[in-house]
Amino acid sequence: MPSLTIPMGGNRLRFPAISDGAQLNGVRYYFVDDPEYFDRDGLYGSSIAEYPDNPERYAEFCRAAIEVAKHVWPADVIHCHDWQTALVPVLLRTSYGDDPLMKDVPVVFSIHNMGYHGQFAKDVLERMGVPLSVFHPGGLEFFGNVNLLKGGLVYSDYLTTVSRKYAQEIQTPEYGHGLDGVVRSRANRLVGILNGVDYTAWNPEKDRLIAVTYSAKDLSGKQVCKQDLLKVFGLSQEHLSWPLIGIVSRFADQKGFDLIAEKAHELMREDLVLVVLGSGERKYEDLFRALAAAYPGRVGVRIAYDNLLAHKVEAGADLFLMPSRYEPSGLNQMYSLKYGTVPIVRATGGLDDSIEPFDVEHGTGTGFKFKEYTGEALLFSIRQALHHYMDERIWKRIQLNGMAKDFSWKTAAAEYGKLYEAARALRGSGPAARGLSSPAQSSGKAASGSGQTGRGAGQRAQAAGQATRNQKPAGTSN
Repeated sequence: MPSLTIPMGGNRLRFPAISDGAQLNGVRYYFVDDPEYFDRDGLYGSSIAEYPDNPERYAEFCRAAIEVAKHVWPADVIHCHDWQTALVPVLLRTSYGDDPLMKDVPVVFSIHNMGYHGQFAKDVLERMGVPLSVFHPGGLEFFGNVNLLKGGLVYSDYLTTVSRKYAQEIQTPEYGHGLDGVVRSRANRLVGILNGVDYTAWNPEKDRLIAVTYSAKDLSGKQVCKQDLLKVFGLSQEHLSWPLIGIVSRFADQKGFDLIAEKAHELMREDLVLVVLGSGERKYEDLFRALAAAYPGRVGVRIAYDNLLAHKVEAGADLFLMPSRYEPSGLNQMYSLKYGTVPIVRATGGLDDSIEPFDVEHGTGTGFKFKEYTGEALLFSIRQALHHYMDERIWKRIQLNGMAKDFSWKTAAAEYGKLYEAARALRGSGPAARGLSSPAQSSGKAASGSGQTGRGAGQRAQAAGQATRNQKPAGTSN
């Protein structure tokens, strides 16, 4: 493996190895190998705390990405994700500002979760080898500290988030986490692109992890999957006719579990079954264990990450609950639609973009939504869904509406292709310079970063990486 020479602060040099041995579906992947920095058990830190040298770790990674783009594979666009890669645009516009090969390379920066900033004391700039000139209110300075996410927002050519609604939300104090003003100042460069679904993995017609496969043409297999789910969770088959609500999630306040805790016993007065898969905050793990003990045969809980069970829940549940306080994109609600499992969601972020409330008069819609972040609003929406569940004809209509939706990556990829061309035009390269209109949606309406990088619209896009907190494994809610 060839190595790169990476300058760091204090005249230090590092020599990470670069491997380009992996190629998949026509896309070549380059890996940065520096055991001292990256051969660790955790991605961001241990279970106790984040690694104290994270600034240096990600600075090296960012510089390595730039050097690969310069010496190994010239990049048309560099697409960065979250604060861990935010130094790429900062360095390109400062340290590489006079480099004829790199100074005009456009950068697209995706925000997957505004809650994670990458904040450090000012002295990290020297350790990372970043010019002190960026430390000012219009740069990386944030209440006396360095804010790397802010750097990505300020120095990139285009910004994306993972849904149109979330792009609007992060321009408000409620969702902006102190950076809403910065985002508003760049609203004309903010684009929203909803994450896509991998239907090769999440499709009831092909899913080998569920009891039996089924399709919109023949839903009979879903009942078999429901029986299997009850069995796996040790629940009574006597309640097979009752609506089964599924939850697959990280247990955190962000995900709306405080609302569930508030209304849990009132909810269980309804004729329903509840299955819960996930882990996280201890108070919510204890809550679901207590519910399982209080309602034996009706509440099943697994405190774990389990991809197999996640598939079984999607296939066997009648309803899928996602009452998030905020949800930049979310994936489980889109999985649920494909499996004929009707989502109940709060109207926020990607949940609002992807779920259309059911209209009984016109027979349109794919699920149930509530706006106010209250236990009463949650309970009302669940009861509305339970009411319609009792009408088999109406329920099948909702299921089929959802199963007909297409949230594959094809649509998102086309939007990213247009965005890359617009970014190239901004820097004076590419077809957009010859008249391609900007993809930025009016009134700051935009969507999101996909977490995907590769070939788009016939061009190369050099990935700066995907070190991002909110992209979860398949068995958890995004």
